[in-house]
Amino acid sequence: MAKNISRRQFLKSGAMAGLGLAVVPNTVLGKSFGHIAPTDKLNIAVVGIGGMGHSNINAVKGTENIVALCDVNWDYAKDVFNEFPNAKRYWDYRKMLDEMGDSIDAVIIATADHTHAIITADAMTMGKHVFCQKPLTHSVYESRLLTNLAKSTGVATQMGNQGASWNGTADVCDYIWNGGIGEVTRVDCATDRPIWPQGLNAPEKVDRIPKTLDWDLFTGPAKLNSYSEVYQPWNWRGWWDYGTGALGDMACHILHQPFKALKLGYPSQVEGSSTLLLNACAPQAQHVKMIFPARDNMPKLALPEVEVHWYDGGLLPDRPEGFPQGKELMGPGGGLTIFHGTKDTLVCGCYGQKPWLLSGREVKAPKIARRVENQAHEMDWVAACKESKENRRKCNSDFSEAGPFNEMVVMGVLAVRLQGLNKVLEWDGENMEFTNISPDETIRTVVKDGFKIHNGHPTFDKTWTDPVNAQAFAKELIKHNYRDGWKLPDMPKA
Repeated sequence: MAKNISRRQFLKSGAMAGLGLAVVPNTVLGKSFGHIAPTDKLNIAVVGIGGMGHSNINAVKGTENIVALCDVNWDYAKDVFNEFPNAKRYWDYRKMLDEMGDSIDAVIIATADHTHAIITADAMTMGKHVFCQKPLTHSVYESRLLTNLAKSTGVATQMGNQGASWNGTADVCDYIWNGGIGEVTRVDCATDRPIWPQGLNAPEKVDRIPKTLDWDLFTGPAKLNSYSEVYQPWNWRGWWDYGTGALGDMACHILHQPFKALKLGYPSQVEGSSTLLLNACAPQAQHVKMIFPARDNMPKLALPEVEVHWYDGGLLPDRPEGFPQGKELMGPGGGLTIFHGTKDTLVCGCYGQKPWLLSGREVKAPKIARRVENQAHEMDWVAACKESKENRRKCNSDFSEAGPFNEMVVMGVLAVRLQGLNKVLEWDGENMEFTNISPDETIRTVVKDGFKIHNGHPTFDKTWTDPVNAQAFAKELIKHNYRDGWKLPDMPKA
């Protein structure tokens, strides 16, 4: 029987009831099934272990089993491999999922942005609980897919925006939901990032691929570029094919408080601007404006139309009237959020840290928002994994919230990349399409800035792409065309 039935099936079967056990001890299942029961410890596989994945591992390793480790860069990952000598090692997550099968309960994904969705979706369709680093996905469609997969599969999910489990976020929500600053019609958000290179021309020099890196696997579903040392292992974040720039990286920490506190859904209008926009690399600095229509009122709070502004790369919003002179505008953690209310103005840092009011009043209100014990983001997910599907409480960045929120984040990227249309873009969120891009419009972007010094004077002889159909370009940004051999599962019904 042990060879023909999975451990999870066994636990759900009458055998458990027949033994008269509420929790199956390790001695019953440990030897026959090869690992510890999920009621005791989770067997966790991790994909992408050299950077944030290691941090996520550190948060769970004290109580759970790390049974498999996967990375495309074994030099970058070697210290983590050595830390867990008994964990099976893989280059390709697909081989890992195939071979490990029912011996895995949950998967942590901390790869580059462009592979988040496909790895997460594959794990979810196998019934694995998933913790995926931020940004949840690289495109709007991928976010919608993971939202719907979370609902259809019923697995425990969490995005890695850890501030969602911090008390600052809960305090901000409590104060706003209790009507403390009145109606909010504008929010300004900013970050001090990027701290990695952006605004770069695509590399022209082709470097030799290290033996410890599988460049094809790193590329995954994206187009296969020639290898350059500028891409890997960390600077991929600034390149459009792999990352989402400063906005995609930090907005998941800074826009989450407005999204949650103001019950935002899909924006109706978006507009982006930036320093020189290159077709391969995110710009050095960006500004995005999004308009969200009025939402249903809360018991103590009306939710009218609201403007949300994003700034990065050194750009900042205007200092609000009454902001203390000499006080730095940027908040703790390299982030800033300003809620402009009809009664007061609330200011907080990254992750909702240290909220305060321009009026000087105390930020204190009856508690409504869910708080996480010890503010432990990963362990809150672990606890959810061990609860039954029927009785599971949602994590603070469960995909039912993180998915729609991530659509807002990557919509900011879309606004920047489509700024060459020179218009306010109108967005139909339900159908994931822009409604005011005409069939005959074209768009082009800069391939190379052409910066040179000639006779002591700077010149910019820009090289542009050929004009392309704007509707087709926008559709590809909304739903990527994956490279041959890589395919997302079908979209389940909402």
